[in-house]
Amino acid sequence: MKISKSFKIYIHIIVLFLFSQNLIGAEEFSKNVVIHEKPQNISELKFKDLNLQDVDLSNKRGKIMIINFWATWCAPCRKEMPSLEKLGVKLPEIDIFAVNMEKPNNIKVDKFFKDIGVTNLKIYYDPELRLAKNFKLRGLPTSVLINKEGKEFGKVIGEIDYASDEFINFLRKYI
Repeated sequence: MKISKSFKIYIHIIVLFLFSQNLIGAEEFSKNVVIHEKPQNISELKFKDLNLQDVDLSNKRGKIMIINFWATWCAPCRKEMPSLEKLGVKLPEIDIFAVNMEKPNNIKVDKFFKDIGVTNLKIYYDPELRLAKNFKLRGLPTSVLINKEGKEFGKVIGEIDYASDEFINFLRKYI
């Protein structure tokens, strides 16, 4: 059976597309997790705590950090937040910062956490959206993964199950 030239080109295009989408030859457990080939420098890592006091992690080293950007109106955020809290229990050697992207409102945020059963995550804010702009966020939820050297090694774009064995095993490689 002879294969036409156009069919061969079509097959090559499909294979190239699959490679570009990391569907062939790559370790993948979630399409929402993007790992950088080379960790990226972070120029500034500042936001506010519950009392609107500055938190500056710009020079923090030695621990894996997850900066999770979320909002109370975000349905996927509501769904994933309990798993983020479970991750913190399963891997206490990781620091998790849940940064709310709305106008600071402790009553609203406390109610949100209470409604979804989250009790151990601390609340942070980015009221001027500086951090969100630095990381060029495109939507919520988004989490930035920071290695022990203080560099961004990946992002989680959209909702995932942070407490899944796959994600925990993935993070253990960086601990």
